[in-house]
Amino acid sequence: MNAQQQQQSAPGAYLAFVEGRLAEDGCATRWEDWAGVPVLVGRRAEFRMRWMATKLHLFTVAAAVPEITVPVVSAFTDQVMKYAKDTKGGLPVGLQNGVGAFPLLVSDRVDPAAVQWAEAQQRVKFACMTRPVVVDSSRQYVGMYRGKPALGRVYASYFIEKGTRYFYSQ
Repeated sequence: MNAQQQQQSAPGAYLAFVEGRLAEDGCATRWEDWAGVPVLVGRRAEFRMRWMATKLHLFTVAAAVPEITVPVVSAFTDQVMKYAKDTKGGLPVGLQNGVGAFPLLVSDRVDPAAVQWAEAQQRVKFACMTRPVVVDSSRQYVGMYRGKPALGRVYASYFIEKGTRYFYSQ
C-alpha cells in the first residue's frame, strides 16, 4: 500500500489524526520505515518536580497493520520499548530519567483479545513504562490502559491525559 492509499484508508486517516494531535501538543513528529512499514514517531520530554525531579521522555509510535492480535501488539510493544530506550539520548534510564511510550497499532481487523490485552495493564521494565494502544478502525474503538498502577503511579495522570488528548476524538 503506498502512502496515498494508506492516507485514504480508515487506519491511515486515524494515523493522520494522531499526527495532528501530537503536533498540536508540541511533539516532534516524523515518519520512519520499520521493515517496510511506515511508522509515525512522536516525541516530547518533560521535567516535573512532582515526579521526584525526573525528566520523562514520552514516545508515541504508531502504525497501521493488516490485523492486530495479542502476539502482534506484544511484539510491537517490545520493539517500541527498545526503540525508545535506544534513541532517547542523555543520561541513562533510571538516573533522573524515565521513558514512557504509547505503542499504537490501528487496523480494521482486530482480535478482541488484543484490545483486552492493551486495556489490562501498563507494561513496566526498569524506568520504562508502556501503555499499548489498540485501535479498531472498523468500530472506531480505542483500547488502552487508563488506570493508576502501583509501579509508576506518579506518572499515571500524565499518561491518561496524553492518551486522551492524542487518541480520542473530542
